[in-house]
Amino acid sequence: MKIDRMIGILSILLQQDRVTAPYLAEKFEVSRRTISRDIEDLCKAGIPLVTTQGAKGGISIMEGYKIDNTLLTSEDMQAILTGLRSLDSVSGTNRYVQLMEKLSAGASALVSGGEHILIDLSSWSKSALAPKIELLRGAIACGRCVSFRYFAPKGESFRVIEPYDLIFHWANWYIWGYCQDRQDYRLFKLNRMTELQTGKAFEKRQAPLPDLSTERVFPHLYQVQALIAAEYRWRLVEEYGPDCFVPQPDGRLFVSLGFTDEESILGWILSFRGGAELLEPRALRKKLASFGADLQRLYGDS
Repeated sequence: MKIDRMIGILSILLQQDRVTAPYLAEKFEVSRRTISRDIEDLCKAGIPLVTTQGAKGGISIMEGYKIDNTLLTSEDMQAILTGLRSLDSVSGTNRYVQLMEKLSAGASALVSGGEHILIDLSSWSKSALAPKIELLRGAIACGRCVSFRYFAPKGESFRVIEPYDLIFHWANWYIWGYCQDRQDYRLFKLNRMTELQTGKAFEKRQAPLPDLSTERVFPHLYQVQALIAAEYRWRLVEEYGPDCFVPQPDGRLFVSLGFTDEESILGWILSFRGGAELLEPRALRKKLASFGADLQRLYGDS
């Protein structure tokens, strides 16, 4: 990732008087042109870097310029390393471990010995997820389209997108890209994607950032009122917080929550195995009764 590489370059320049572009290119496994662009971006960010030619030439920080020692505090470096370690939990390679070593080299004053925050971004389907992330990362870097089969509640479809951003949100991984079929930007869940393949190159657009607000992606179209058995208090606290319910005289817990669709409501109520009574919307009470009758017919002889 570019920001990680730029931090790594700056870390090296803080430790060495002068380095060459070929050295940095080999260190970070990128082209010399990429290193040149990184150096330009660091200069634009206010770090005065100087490039000199000749046998003893190279890249260095301008003589007499001192970087504020608060640029990377111990807490800052630990946060960076924690973030990189978390990326290794979904990567099929060890590139992030290597980058951590490059950032840590010679920076013992910034990096303390203890690290007490461990982040694992992997999922139950890690073995299938890691190759998808690597393929999509490569496609984004090279500017190539990606085709895949997508499984959604409304059915299956074959999509071709111009990928722009990998996103970890709502405890899941997504790809944000321009869908050639819908002629618009879309968010796709990686666990619902199969048969991924890279395709032809595309000219990158000025892609907007996705609106990841819960109201936008999961609008509350239904207001649910329900009574939940007291034994499920722990679950309500875990899912919605300790203030989401009101205890009733009979011991049950009254909740009023927003849901996106009927299927989510029915599945949520049924997951309490008889420990939840749906009050509103009343129209769904008939569907629950119908499900109960179907289950009775299916399992009644057991």
